[in-house]
Amino acid sequence: MEKIIVAGFGGQGVLSLGQLLTYAAMYENQYATWLPSYGPEMRGGTANCSVVIDAVKPVASPIIAVADTLIAMNKPSLDKFQMNVRKDGLIIINSSLINDKCANTEARAVYVDANRIAHENGNNKASNLVILGAYIKHSGLFPKEVILSTIEKVYANKPQFIPSNKACFEAGYEL
Repeated sequence: MEKIIVAGFGGQGVLSLGQLLTYAAMYENQYATWLPSYGPEMRGGTANCSVVIDAVKPVASPIIAVADTLIAMNKPSLDKFQMNVRKDGLIIINSSLINDKCANTEARAVYVDANRIAHENGNNKASNLVILGAYIKHSGLFPKEVILSTIEKVYANKPQFIPSNKACFEAGYEL
């Protein structure tokens, strides 16, 4: 079972990132839950989601007390959730917006300059996909091809975004 918290500001694609992971699990015939939490502000307010994936048995609850992974897209999210990550867990940090080092020294921190990388790959709104690429690379949760296929399926009704979304994911994966 993999327990993931994705957190940041509204408008950063936090909920979309969680949904992509959930869809990938479903496409791979695994069990998954996705629980969003966000304020009424939408853009600029806080947003987070919990994703729980299990390859063997149905997930009983989407509530996460201790996470295997935290994906922190901004500093308030890192500050709020980093101590909820288990020993030897993984924390992916958007270093474009977070200058501080991770205080949870029992977890493995990976710093990704996601905003810069997304910009360099032609899609300023896809820093979440850069972060997703880094997460998949460091976690091994799914093969890269599963996420690339999921991006194609999820964005099938917006095909103009598929090439740049895939490029941003690949750039994060190659870090």
